[in-house]
Amino acid sequence: MHIPDGFLDAKTYGALWGVSGATTAYALYRVKDRLDEKKIPMLGITAAFIFAAQMLNFPVAGGTSGHFLGAILACTLVGPFEGFLVMEVVLLVQCFFFADGGLTALGANIFNMAIIGGLLCYYLMTLGRGLLIKRMGEKRSLLVSVAVFSWISVVLASAAAALELAFSGTVPLRVTLPAMMGVHSLIGLGEAIITTIVLTVVLQSRPDLVDAYRGRPPLPALGSEEVA
Repeated sequence: MHIPDGFLDAKTYGALWGVSGATTAYALYRVKDRLDEKKIPMLGITAAFIFAAQMLNFPVAGGTSGHFLGAILACTLVGPFEGFLVMEVVLLVQCFFFADGGLTALGANIFNMAIIGGLLCYYLMTLGRGLLIKRMGEKRSLLVSVAVFSWISVVLASAAAALELAFSGTVPLRVTLPAMMGVHSLIGLGEAIITTIVLTVVLQSRPDLVDAYRGRPPLPALGSEEVA
């Protein structure tokens, strides 16, 4: 899903650079009062985990492989706009230090994986969870919603990448859309399983670290007696 250089035309990658840049500016504005000594370490830990998890590939079908995306996990753990920034940092590091995704296509990759896969799907998840919370309760509704929308996030992000490739004239839409969505619908199953397992472990041990869990107690400052 990391689009390399040369696959998108200038009007496509230029427009997506603009959208991603504007979203980044707005995200920084939204989180500026929330980044304190309690939140910043959690952002770093989440970014490090997602970066490491994305380095591990698992086999899918037909000799292809996939890897963890982590956008829904990031938004659920640290908040939607904080999660977007976490994903953006991961993508920046991958682009500049590992050549995973092109520089011209960086705006598109941020759009696909951090905006579509992260922000959009997180807010869709919030709406979906609202329909389940009375029937299932706080924790179960969160886990079910996270599982479903982790899968959706991967599929929608791959569909966005397919549309961008088609708009750029790289691959016809009738070829790239079913190919991308078909493979990533399988990758999304792994995404849902990994995300749900990680979130279950965190909810059992430290529910206060999960931003989307309304029943969490206040997050103590690092170094306080509560943490010690």
